[in-house]
Amino acid sequence: MEALPDLRILDAVDVGLVAFLLWLAIVVLRRSGATLALVGFAFLGLIYLAALRFQFPLTASLLRAFFAVFVIVLVVVFQDDLRRLVEQIGVWGLRRRAPTAPETALDVVVRSVTRLIETRRGALLVLPGREPLERHLEGGVKLDAQLSEPLLLSLFDPNSPGHDGAVLIQGDRIVRFAVHLPLSDNRAALRGGGTRHAAALGLAEQSDSLVVVVSEERGVVSLARDGRLTPLPGPEALSQELRQFAAGTAPAPRGALRGLVARWPEALVAVVAAAAMWLVVVPGASVGELERQIPVVVANLPDGFELETVSPSEVTVVLEGRRSRLVLADLNETAVRVDALLVQLGRRTFTVSPSDVQHPEGLRVLDVSPSQIRLSVKRPGNGS
Repeated sequence: MEALPDLRILDAVDVGLVAFLLWLAIVVLRRSGATLALVGFAFLGLIYLAALRFQFPLTASLLRAFFAVFVIVLVVVFQDDLRRLVEQIGVWGLRRRAPTAPETALDVVVRSVTRLIETRRGALLVLPGREPLERHLEGGVKLDAQLSEPLLLSLFDPNSPGHDGAVLIQGDRIVRFAVHLPLSDNRAALRGGGTRHAAALGLAEQSDSLVVVVSEERGVVSLARDGRLTPLPGPEALSQELRQFAAGTAPAPRGALRGLVARWPEALVAVVAAAAMWLVVVPGASVGELERQIPVVVANLPDGFELETVSPSEVTVVLEGRRSRLVLADLNETAVRVDALLVQLGRRTFTVSPSDVQHPEGLRVLDVSPSQIRLSVKRPGNGS
Protein backbone atom coordinates (compact mmCIF):
# COMPACT_ATOMS: atom_id res chain seq x y z
CA MET A 1 0.00 0.00 0.00
CA GLU A 2 1.29 3.47 -0.82
CA ALA A 3 2.48 5.69 2.00
CA LEU A 4 0.58 8.62 0.57
CA PRO A 5 -2.93 8.70 -0.90
CA ASP A 6 -3.76 10.07 -4.32
CA LEU A 7 -4.39 13.80 -4.43
CA ARG A 8 -8.03 14.73 -4.69
CA ILE A 9 -9.27 17.93 -6.32
CA LEU A 10 -10.19 19.31 -2.91
CA ASP A 11 -6.67 18.54 -1.65
CA ALA A 12 -5.21 20.50 -4.57
CA VAL A 13 -7.52 23.43 -3.78
CA ASP A 14 -6.49 23.20 -0.13
CA VAL A 15 -2.79 23.32 -1.02
CA GLY A 16 -3.44 26.18 -3.45
CA LEU A 17 -5.17 28.31 -0.81
CA VAL A 18 -2.37 27.77 1.71
CA ALA A 19 0.23 28.49 -0.98
CA PHE A 20 -1.54 31.77 -1.80
CA LEU A 21 -1.55 32.85 1.86
CA LEU A 22 2.12 31.88 2.22
CA TRP A 23 2.97 33.78 -0.95
CA LEU A 24 1.20 36.86 0.35
CA ALA A 25 3.00 36.57 3.70
CA ILE A 26 6.40 36.19 1.99
CA VAL A 27 5.76 39.23 -0.22
CA VAL A 28 4.72 41.36 2.77
CA LEU A 29 7.68 40.25 4.89
CA ARG A 30 10.17 40.81 2.08
CA ARG A 31 8.78 44.27 1.41
CA SER A 32 9.04 45.14 5.11
CA GLY A 33 12.71 44.12 5.23
CA ALA A 34 12.12 41.03 7.38
CA THR A 35 13.66 38.65 4.86
CA LEU A 36 16.43 37.46 7.17
CA ALA A 37 13.97 36.62 9.94
CA LEU A 38 11.82 34.73 7.43
CA VAL A 39 14.84 32.77 6.19
CA GLY A 40 15.79 32.02 9.79
CA PHE A 41 12.40 30.48 10.53
CA ALA A 42 12.62 28.46 7.29
CA PHE A 43 16.02 27.07 8.27
CA LEU A 44 14.70 26.09 11.69
CA GLY A 45 11.90 24.18 9.97
CA LEU A 46 14.39 22.37 7.72
CA ILE A 47 16.60 21.50 10.70
CA TYR A 48 13.55 20.09 12.51
CA LEU A 49 12.63 17.90 9.54
CA ALA A 50 16.24 16.72 9.27
CA ALA A 51 16.28 15.90 13.00
CA LEU A 52 13.18 13.75 12.55
CA ARG A 53 14.62 12.10 9.46
CA PHE A 54 17.98 11.20 10.98
CA GLN A 55 16.61 10.56 14.49
CA PHE A 56 18.28 13.29 16.53
CA PRO A 57 15.96 13.21 19.57
CA LEU A 58 17.57 16.10 21.48
CA THR A 59 17.46 18.49 18.52
CA ALA A 60 13.93 17.43 17.59
CA SER A 61 12.69 17.86 21.18
CA LEU A 62 14.26 21.32 21.48
CA LEU A 63 12.78 22.54 18.19
CA ARG A 64 9.43 20.93 19.02
CA ALA A 65 9.33 23.00 22.20
CA PHE A 66 10.22 26.11 20.19
CA PHE A 67 7.48 25.50 17.64
CA ALA A 68 5.02 24.97 20.50
CA VAL A 69 5.33 28.69 21.27
CA PHE A 70 5.93 29.63 17.64
CA VAL A 71 2.66 31.55 17.35
CA ILE A 72 3.60 33.79 20.29
CA VAL A 73 7.08 34.35 18.84
CA LEU A 74 5.54 35.11 15.45
CA VAL A 75 3.21 37.72 16.92
CA VAL A 76 6.01 39.41 18.88
CA VAL A 77 8.53 39.49 16.02
CA PHE A 78 6.15 40.24 13.15
CA GLN A 79 3.39 42.18 14.91
CA ASP A 80 3.21 45.03 12.38
CA ASP A 81 3.76 42.73 9.41
CA LEU A 82 0.95 40.38 10.49
CA ARG A 83 -1.40 43.31 10.86
CA ARG A 84 -0.47 44.47 7.41
CA LEU A 85 -0.97 40.95 6.04
CA VAL A 86 -4.50 40.82 7.47
CA GLU A 87 -5.21 44.30 6.13
CA GLN A 88 -4.03 43.31 2.66
CA ILE A 89 -6.28 40.24 2.69
CA GLY A 90 -9.15 42.57 3.58
CA VAL A 91 -8.15 44.95 0.79
CA TRP A 92 -8.13 42.14 -1.75
CA GLY A 93 -11.34 40.64 -0.41
CA LEU A 94 -13.21 43.96 -0.57
CA ARG A 95 -11.47 44.92 -3.82
CA ARG A 96 -10.63 48.28 -2.29
CA ARG A 97 -9.70 50.88 -4.86
CA ALA A 98 -6.99 53.46 -4.53
CA PRO A 99 -7.65 57.09 -5.43
CA THR A 100 -7.01 57.26 -9.17
CA ALA A 101 -4.91 60.27 -10.12
CA PRO A 102 -5.89 61.83 -13.47
CA GLU A 103 -3.26 62.52 -16.10
CA THR A 104 -3.35 66.24 -15.36
CA ALA A 105 -2.52 65.61 -11.69
CA LEU A 106 0.44 63.40 -12.61
CA ASP A 107 1.70 66.11 -14.96
CA VAL A 108 1.49 68.63 -12.12
CA VAL A 109 3.58 66.35 -9.90
CA VAL A 110 6.23 65.88 -12.60
CA ARG A 111 6.46 69.62 -13.34
CA SER A 112 6.66 70.45 -9.64
CA VAL A 113 9.40 67.89 -9.02
CA THR A 114 11.33 69.27 -11.99
CA ARG A 115 11.21 72.76 -10.47
CA LEU A 116 12.20 71.42 -7.06
CA ILE A 117 15.23 69.65 -8.58
CA GLU A 118 16.28 72.80 -10.40
CA THR A 119 16.04 74.91 -7.24
CA ARG A 120 17.60 72.22 -5.02
CA ARG A 121 14.65 72.03 -2.63
CA GLY A 122 13.90 68.82 -0.77
CA ALA A 123 10.43 67.28 -0.96
CA LEU A 124 8.35 64.24 -0.02
CA LEU A 125 5.21 63.35 -1.95
CA VAL A 126 3.05 60.37 -0.99
CA LEU A 127 0.62 58.71 -3.42
CA PRO A 128 -1.42 56.09 -1.51
CA GLY A 129 -2.13 52.63 -2.83
CA ARG A 130 -5.02 50.44 -1.74
CA GLU A 131 -3.83 49.83 1.80
CA PRO A 132 -4.90 52.18 4.64
CA LEU A 133 -2.23 54.65 5.68
CA GLU A 134 -3.52 56.37 8.82
CA ARG A 135 -1.65 54.23 11.34
CA HIS A 136 1.64 54.96 9.58
CA LEU A 137 1.24 58.75 9.49
CA GLU A 138 1.79 61.21 12.31
CA GLY A 139 0.95 64.87 12.62
CA GLY A 140 0.36 67.00 9.60
CA VAL A 141 -2.16 69.66 8.69
CA LYS A 142 -5.37 68.88 6.83
CA LEU A 143 -5.71 70.87 3.64
CA ASP A 144 -8.01 69.20 1.07
CA ALA A 145 -7.05 71.56 -1.74
CA GLN A 146 -6.87 71.21 -5.51
CA LEU A 147 -3.46 69.93 -6.59
CA SER A 148 -1.47 72.61 -8.40
CA GLU A 149 2.15 73.43 -9.12
CA PRO A 150 2.19 76.76 -7.22
CA LEU A 151 0.65 75.12 -4.15
CA LEU A 152 3.15 72.26 -4.11
CA LEU A 153 6.09 74.63 -4.54
CA SER A 154 4.84 76.83 -1.73
CA LEU A 155 4.42 73.88 0.63
CA PHE A 156 8.06 72.88 0.09
CA ASP A 157 9.40 76.40 0.32
CA PRO A 158 12.25 76.44 2.88
CA ASN A 159 10.47 79.27 4.71
CA SER A 160 7.30 77.20 5.09
CA PRO A 161 6.96 75.66 8.57
CA GLY A 162 5.87 72.33 7.08
CA HIS A 163 8.46 71.97 4.32
CA ASP A 164 10.31 69.13 6.11
CA GLY A 165 7.20 66.92 6.19
CA ALA A 166 5.45 64.96 3.47
CA VAL A 167 2.51 65.94 1.29
CA LEU A 168 -0.29 63.37 0.93
CA ILE A 169 -1.91 63.38 -2.52
CA GLN A 170 -5.14 61.52 -3.22
CA GLY A 171 -6.36 61.71 -6.78
CA ASP A 172 -6.07 65.38 -7.77
CA ARG A 173 -6.27 66.69 -4.19
CA ILE A 174 -3.68 67.56 -1.57
CA VAL A 175 -5.37 66.28 1.55
CA ARG A 176 -2.60 66.82 4.09
CA PHE A 177 0.86 68.33 4.41
CA ALA A 178 3.70 68.46 6.97
CA VAL A 179 3.10 64.75 7.63
CA HIS A 180 5.71 62.68 9.48
CA LEU A 181 6.45 59.23 8.03
CA PRO A 182 7.98 56.18 9.75
CA LEU A 183 11.75 56.00 9.34
CA SER A 184 13.52 52.98 7.87
CA ASP A 185 16.62 51.59 9.56
CA ASN A 186 17.81 49.78 6.42
CA ARG A 187 21.05 51.73 5.97
CA ALA A 188 22.22 49.57 3.08
CA ALA A 189 19.10 50.40 1.05
CA LEU A 190 19.30 54.09 1.88
CA ARG A 191 22.69 54.35 0.13
CA GLY A 192 23.76 57.41 2.10
CA GLY A 193 20.40 59.16 1.88
CA GLY A 194 19.22 61.42 4.66
CA THR A 195 16.09 61.66 6.78
CA ARG A 196 13.77 62.26 3.83
CA HIS A 197 14.99 59.09 2.13
CA ALA A 198 14.63 57.12 5.37
CA ALA A 199 11.05 58.39 5.71
CA ALA A 200 10.23 57.52 2.09
CA LEU A 201 11.65 54.02 2.41
CA GLY A 202 10.03 53.52 5.82
CA LEU A 203 6.53 54.11 4.41
CA ALA A 204 7.27 51.98 1.34
CA GLU A 205 8.30 49.11 3.63
CA GLN A 206 5.04 49.27 5.57
CA SER A 207 2.52 50.00 2.82
CA ASP A 208 1.90 49.78 -0.91
CA SER A 209 2.23 53.54 -1.33
CA LEU A 210 4.52 55.26 -3.79
CA VAL A 211 6.73 57.97 -2.29
CA VAL A 212 8.62 60.53 -4.36
CA VAL A 213 11.63 62.04 -2.60
CA VAL A 214 13.71 64.95 -3.85
CA SER A 215 17.17 65.46 -2.38
CA GLU A 216 18.12 69.06 -1.78
CA GLU A 217 21.81 68.17 -1.35
CA ARG A 218 22.20 66.18 -4.58
CA GLY A 219 19.34 67.56 -6.63
CA VAL A 220 18.10 64.12 -7.68
CA VAL A 221 14.73 62.40 -7.45
CA SER A 222 14.22 58.90 -6.05
CA LEU A 223 11.24 56.61 -5.83
CA ALA A 224 10.33 54.42 -2.84
CA ARG A 225 7.99 51.52 -3.54
CA ASP A 226 7.59 47.91 -2.41
CA GLY A 227 10.31 48.31 0.22
CA ARG A 228 12.90 49.57 -2.29
CA LEU A 229 14.43 52.98 -2.87
CA THR A 230 15.37 53.63 -6.50
CA PRO A 231 17.12 56.74 -7.84
CA LEU A 232 15.63 57.97 -11.13
CA PRO A 233 17.60 59.51 -14.00
CA GLY A 234 15.17 62.41 -14.38
CA PRO A 235 11.59 63.70 -14.64
CA GLU A 236 10.84 61.56 -17.71
CA ALA A 237 11.47 58.38 -15.74
CA LEU A 238 9.37 59.75 -12.89
CA SER A 239 6.48 60.41 -15.29
CA GLN A 240 6.62 56.83 -16.53
CA GLU A 241 6.75 55.38 -12.99
CA LEU A 242 3.80 57.51 -11.84
CA ARG A 243 1.65 56.37 -14.73
CA GLN A 244 2.53 52.72 -14.18
CA PHE A 245 1.67 53.08 -10.50
CA ALA A 246 -1.64 54.79 -11.27
CA ALA A 247 -2.54 52.06 -13.76
CA GLY A 248 -1.66 49.26 -11.33
CA THR A 249 -3.60 50.47 -8.29
CA ALA A 250 -7.01 49.62 -9.77
CA PRO A 251 -7.94 46.00 -8.98
CA ALA A 252 -7.97 43.85 -12.10
CA PRO A 253 -7.44 40.12 -12.69
CA ARG A 254 -4.69 40.80 -15.22
CA GLY A 255 -2.90 43.06 -12.75
CA ALA A 256 -3.02 40.36 -10.09
CA LEU A 257 -1.72 37.83 -12.59
CA ARG A 258 1.14 40.13 -13.58
CA GLY A 259 1.99 40.58 -9.90
CA LEU A 260 2.06 36.82 -9.39
CA VAL A 261 4.23 36.23 -12.45
CA ALA A 262 6.63 39.01 -11.41
CA ARG A 263 7.06 37.35 -8.02
CA TRP A 264 7.47 33.77 -9.25
CA PRO A 265 10.35 32.96 -6.82
CA GLU A 266 8.10 33.74 -3.84
CA ALA A 267 5.27 31.80 -5.50
CA LEU A 268 7.53 28.77 -6.02
CA VAL A 269 8.67 28.83 -2.38
CA ALA A 270 5.06 29.16 -1.23
CA VAL A 271 3.89 26.19 -3.32
CA VAL A 272 6.73 23.96 -2.11
CA ALA A 273 6.13 24.97 1.52
CA ALA A 274 2.37 24.41 1.22
CA ALA A 275 2.90 20.98 -0.32
CA ALA A 276 5.34 20.04 2.45
CA MET A 277 2.88 21.20 5.10
CA TRP A 278 0.14 19.15 3.45
CA LEU A 279 2.35 16.06 3.44
CA VAL A 280 3.13 16.45 7.15
CA VAL A 281 -0.19 17.75 8.50
CA VAL A 282 -2.91 16.14 6.39
CA PRO A 283 -1.85 12.64 5.37
CA GLY A 284 0.98 12.79 7.88
CA ALA A 285 -1.37 13.09 10.83
CA SER A 286 -3.36 9.99 9.87
CA VAL A 287 -2.28 6.38 10.30
CA GLY A 288 -1.33 4.47 7.19
CA GLU A 289 0.29 1.24 6.06
CA LEU A 290 3.29 0.53 3.87
CA GLU A 291 4.24 -2.79 2.28
CA ARG A 292 7.96 -3.35 1.86
CA GLN A 293 10.30 -6.13 0.72
CA ILE A 294 13.07 -6.45 3.31
CA PRO A 295 16.10 -8.78 3.53
CA VAL A 296 16.53 -11.68 5.93
CA VAL A 297 19.57 -11.36 8.20
CA VAL A 298 20.96 -14.50 9.87
CA ALA A 299 22.55 -14.01 13.30
CA ASN A 300 24.17 -16.23 15.94
CA LEU A 301 25.25 -18.94 13.49
CA PRO A 302 27.22 -21.41 15.66
CA ASP A 303 30.93 -21.88 15.19
CA GLY A 304 31.78 -24.66 12.79
CA PHE A 305 28.74 -24.04 10.53
CA GLU A 306 28.77 -22.29 7.18
CA LEU A 307 25.64 -20.67 5.71
CA GLU A 308 24.92 -21.72 2.12
CA THR A 309 21.46 -20.33 1.27
CA VAL A 310 18.54 -18.53 2.88
CA SER A 311 15.09 -19.29 1.44
CA PRO A 312 13.48 -16.86 0.91
CA SER A 313 16.18 -14.19 1.11
CA GLU A 314 13.53 -11.46 1.39
CA VAL A 315 10.12 -11.30 3.02
CA THR A 316 7.18 -8.94 2.68
CA VAL A 317 6.53 -6.78 5.74
CA VAL A 318 3.51 -4.53 6.34
CA LEU A 319 4.37 -1.52 8.49
CA GLU A 320 1.87 0.78 10.22
CA GLY A 321 2.39 4.30 11.54
CA ARG A 322 1.76 7.96 10.93
CA ARG A 323 2.08 8.71 7.25
CA SER A 324 4.62 11.45 7.88
CA ARG A 325 6.71 8.92 9.80
CA LEU A 326 6.42 6.41 6.96
CA VAL A 327 7.73 9.06 4.56
CA LEU A 328 10.56 10.35 6.76
CA ALA A 329 11.72 7.04 8.25
CA ASP A 330 14.84 5.40 6.84
CA LEU A 331 13.46 2.00 5.80
CA ASN A 332 16.77 0.88 4.28
CA GLU A 333 17.83 -0.37 7.71
CA THR A 334 14.69 -2.52 8.09
CA ALA A 335 15.42 -6.28 8.18
CA VAL A 336 14.13 -9.60 9.52
CA ARG A 337 16.50 -11.16 12.03
CA VAL A 338 16.72 -14.95 12.24
CA ASP A 339 18.44 -16.40 15.29
CA ALA A 340 20.33 -19.45 13.93
CA LEU A 341 21.66 -20.68 17.27
CA LEU A 342 19.49 -23.84 17.15
CA VAL A 343 21.13 -24.94 13.91
CA GLN A 344 23.55 -26.95 16.05
CA LEU A 345 20.57 -29.04 17.25
CA GLY A 346 19.53 -29.84 13.69
CA ARG A 347 16.91 -27.16 13.11
CA ARG A 348 16.81 -25.75 9.60
CA THR A 349 13.37 -24.09 9.43
CA PHE A 350 12.63 -21.00 11.53
CA THR A 351 9.41 -19.09 12.16
CA VAL A 352 9.64 -15.30 12.09
CA SER A 353 7.11 -12.96 13.69
CA PRO A 354 6.70 -9.15 13.83
CA SER A 355 8.95 -9.07 16.88
CA ASP A 356 11.84 -10.34 14.71
CA VAL A 357 11.64 -7.33 12.39
CA GLN A 358 14.11 -4.52 12.96
CA HIS A 359 12.40 -1.23 12.02
CA PRO A 360 12.54 2.52 12.80
CA GLU A 361 10.93 3.82 15.97
CA GLY A 362 7.34 5.00 15.69
CA LEU A 363 6.28 2.20 13.34
CA ARG A 364 4.55 -1.11 14.05
CA VAL A 365 4.83 -4.38 12.11
CA LEU A 366 1.42 -5.80 11.18
CA ASP A 367 2.41 -8.82 9.13
CA VAL A 368 5.41 -10.83 7.88
CA SER A 369 4.99 -13.04 4.83
CA PRO A 370 6.10 -15.77 4.46
CA SER A 371 6.62 -16.54 8.11
CA GLN A 372 8.85 -19.61 7.52
CA ILE A 373 12.55 -19.20 6.70
CA ARG A 374 14.70 -22.20 5.72
CA LEU A 375 18.45 -22.17 6.14
CA SER A 376 20.87 -24.40 4.26
CA VAL A 377 24.09 -24.86 6.24
CA LYS A 378 27.05 -27.17 6.28
CA ARG A 379 30.04 -28.02 8.36
CA PRO A 380 33.30 -27.77 6.46
CA GLY A 381 34.32 -31.27 5.57
CA ASN A 382 31.12 -32.85 6.91
CA GLY A 383 28.43 -31.58 4.46
CA SER A 384 25.07 -30.14 5.50
